[in-house]
Amino acid sequence: MALHLGDTAPDFEIDSTQGKIKFHDWIGDSWCFFFSHPADFTPVCTTEMGRTAQLAKEFEKRNTKPLGLSTDSVEEHNKWIADVNETQNTDLQFPIVADADKKISELYEMIHPGESSTAAVRSVYIIDPNKKIRLMMTYPMQVGRNFDEILRVIDALQVGDANGVVTPADWMPGRKVIIPPNVSNEEAQKKFPQGFEELKSYLRLTEVK
Repeated sequence: MALHLGDTAPDFEIDSTQGKIKFHDWIGDSWCFFFSHPADFTPVCTTEMGRTAQLAKEFEKRNTKPLGLSTDSVEEHNKWIADVNETQNTDLQFPIVADADKKISELYEMIHPGESSTAAVRSVYIIDPNKKIRLMMTYPMQVGRNFDEILRVIDALQVGDANGVVTPADWMPGRKVIIPPNVSNEEAQKKFPQGFEELKSYLRLTEVK
């Protein structure tokens, strides 16, 4: 089953380092940053797990719960977490699911054919409180993720949802956003009383908080 943007994220129940998780119930009314790793005790993954832990307050500010996945056991995960905390100078508190039978990796198409029959590649899913998939990214096994981009995308999605806007290239919080073309100027004047700049009929910029 191919997953697409806008699909409901498949639900599942699985053991994790914080007990059994039923995915949709665990997300609740939060957003979720769901990300996979090829295996425990691997160098790039160790830095990524550590960076996620270091950014705990940033994810919390965005009402976003991180959830890691690796195709090893809870026991192995817990040993690995000790290494992550030691080498990355952090305190990892988010759960890591134990996908030893690869059911979740296969459900979310995280296995990279030709690279490994067991290792989950570095997939990222951003899932909203309605359990809809809002972003999918897959990094090759050799390349670590850019966490500035992950936080930026969450910000952009949340600003877009809250204000009915879209964001331009390289957008960062505080910068101008775009009014969608399907919103008329009359509607835009009511919706954005702060005003807007019309560069073209299809390209109108405004500011939002």
